[in-house]
Amino acid sequence: MRLRVMIFCLVLLRCFQLHAQNDTLRLAFSAQGVVVDAESGRAIESALVKVPGTNNSTVTNADGRFVIKSGSPFSAVEVSLLGYETSNSEVSGDKPVRIRLWPHSYLLEEATIVSGDPLEIVLAAINKIPENYSPAPELLECFYRETLKKRTRYTYISEAVARMYKTSYREGISGDRTALEKSRVLLSQRRSDTLSVKVQGGPAQAALLDIVKNPDLLFGPETLVQYTFEMGMPTYIDGRLQFVINFKPVPGPSESALYYGTLYIDREKLYFTRIEMSLDVSDRGKAVRKIVVRKPLSLRLVPKEMSIVANYSHDGNYARLSYFRSTFRFNCDWKKRLFSTSYVAINELVVTDIRPDAIPIKRSEMFRTGDILSDKAAEFTDPDFWVDYNIIEPSQSLEHAVNRLRKGR
Repeated sequence: MRLRVMIFCLVLLRCFQLHAQNDTLRLAFSAQGVVVDAESGRAIESALVKVPGTNNSTVTNADGRFVIKSGSPFSAVEVSLLGYETSNSEVSGDKPVRIRLWPHSYLLEEATIVSGDPLEIVLAAINKIPENYSPAPELLECFYRETLKKRTRYTYISEAVARMYKTSYREGISGDRTALEKSRVLLSQRRSDTLSVKVQGGPAQAALLDIVKNPDLLFGPETLVQYTFEMGMPTYIDGRLQFVINFKPVPGPSESALYYGTLYIDREKLYFTRIEMSLDVSDRGKAVRKIVVRKPLSLRLVPKEMSIVANYSHDGNYARLSYFRSTFRFNCDWKKRLFSTSYVAINELVVTDIRPDAIPIKRSEMFRTGDILSDKAAEFTDPDFWVDYNIIEPSQSLEHAVNRLRKGR
């Protein structure tokens, strides 16, 4: 099956429909804070924050901030990120905490760094997917956000809480389904903002692009032969040593755009911990065909970046998808115009909980890969819209954008 990494639709702005909102169990206990680099003091983005002993989790925003909620009292959070030592930090109610992450200073012996065939390690990790990843169906609760920037200004924000039903990692993705719990959208009403980038599939795309579970994306036999692999410097994720393996396309012509990227593989158990992929956009025609579903004929689009990051968390028994992020940077202009306009579309999904009963999602409730989230979302009106959910906290720039867009309506 041929899959596109990210499917975008370039269309005119339109009106939006209300989406039925469902209730969830109240998360009455919370903690908040900021995560920073212990040496430089800079804010750390996309660090995983978990409540120990529960499945509640989130990630830090662009300012390093987080708010995490749970249905029962808790006094500590666990914070982890690629290249840093995992931190277990005390928290106290709503009083903000400052958590410092220390970079890992450990290095493998040189002989260990250079030993091993990287392709053999990748193949071994692929063969262990049925053993290392969840062998039973699971129902995950997720938070998903889409944003679009025109130059430095946000013009579109859409968010949702979704249920994601995933069959065993011993099966394919055909049985995986996603359904909306609650969603909202906010759009610029400026007449100059007539170009809208809409993501087909919304949160369902993150399930479809589970790279470990979907071999057609990278790990299929016909796909692997298109890439070369080489060892990189090892690092740590969540306190565990990782093989770092870089990959790039085999030299020579290809029918479609391929990827450059890095695989992080747990050195002991050989599960994929993190996968980074960037589309080769040097051939504009191939890149556009890989990404864009539809655009006006008079619009010229030049892709600058199409990248994906997928993180997988291990609970001591099995690993599962925990965080997904895609970034699409492009320039576009209407023919006969002198200057082009730069855009950045970012989509993030974090698994915030694992529900106790893995009840399959009905077909009538499915959010399909051809659906567009903003067509099903309510408008931003209630400041306590996410009070009962774990979310990715909005950054200061995003909060500012929401206020500006509201005023412009």
